[in-house]
Amino acid sequence: MPEDSLLMIADSEHDADMLYAAGFFAPDPFIYARVAGRGHLFLSDLELARARGIEHGCRVHSLRKAFDTLILTGEKNPSLALVAREFLRQHDIKKVRVPSGFPHGIATQLKRLKLKVKPKAGEFFEQRAFKTVAEVKRINAALMMAEVGLAEGINFLKHCGISKKGMITHRDVIVTSERLRAVIDVAVVQAGGLASQTIAAGGTQACDPHERGHGPLKANEPIVLDVFPRSQKTGYFGDMTRTVVKGRASEAVRKMYHTVARAQEVATTRLKPGAPAAGVHRAVEDVFAAEGYRTGRVNGKASGFFHSAGHGLGLELHEPPLISAGSSDQLQIGHVVTLEPALYYSQIGAVRLEDVFLITSKGSRCLSKFEQVLEV
Repeated sequence: MPEDSLLMIADSEHDADMLYAAGFFAPDPFIYARVAGRGHLFLSDLELARARGIEHGCRVHSLRKAFDTLILTGEKNPSLALVAREFLRQHDIKKVRVPSGFPHGIATQLKRLKLKVKPKAGEFFEQRAFKTVAEVKRINAALMMAEVGLAEGINFLKHCGISKKGMITHRDVIVTSERLRAVIDVAVVQAGGLASQTIAAGGTQACDPHERGHGPLKANEPIVLDVFPRSQKTGYFGDMTRTVVKGRASEAVRKMYHTVARAQEVATTRLKPGAPAAGVHRAVEDVFAAEGYRTGRVNGKASGFFHSAGHGLGLELHEPPLISAGSSDQLQIGHVVTLEPALYYSQIGAVRLEDVFLITSKGSRCLSKFEQVLEV
């Protein structure tokens, strides 16, 4: 089976591979087929004009015309599977590779139509991991949306007060995680991004890395702000995390913060072409171990540093390469990755810092521009 013969049937609003192939958002499923090195798109009349105005290197076909042709041959209920089978048959292709998440129902139809399908090993488009200059610009634009959100959220906290009971207040009203998150999300939307699951978690809540935060926020304890917008225009993601304290940070929090910042700095020096991603993760662990920060379970909950040190970023929030202890990935020129070292201790709180880096021939270049400040 030629590795070159590929087939996808999906919408590009939710499928990153289809968005990569087509270059535009479409809410309804359509067909992508690659034959002899050339991509082909079968689209409804609703999408044809847009598709033909975009540089994606694919030949664009009318799905309606394909349906009409099938009807003329006697098909009463033409489907995307039938269109795909007929197109591939015309190119004498009887076997095709599909994404690992290819719809089971459509795969079953294709098999009944005597077209063999097999999931493609690894990533469907391996080249997605290697960002072009244009893609880096799109990620930069999404990062700016994250920075706008963070700036608005932190500026809001700067103008807040502290009640006698140690709560953060704004115009004598207690500030909640929900209120702070709304400030961030509105700014992201106004900047052209889609904000989803933004994290604004304070105190022990932030010790659960994916806890969004809820309820009143206290002064003098760390608040984790993790903003990862998706560009409404391009679909590329930004991802950035800052930890701030409204008021005065304790010495324990201050030490944790500077240790996390140091771990990120050391890990950055390991970001080079050919470097094992697992080695970057170990560099973070080594800094934490040297400062006496242990990882384990306390009262049944994970504490210390217990997630990956980073991940690839692009049309998906988390994509290859993975920077973790068990990763077999190697960093290569063109990879865009995050570094997000963190420490979580329920008796102190959480500190996480995250920035984005482009792997270059000389090492890496930080794409994030937003400052790291603990107290606001």
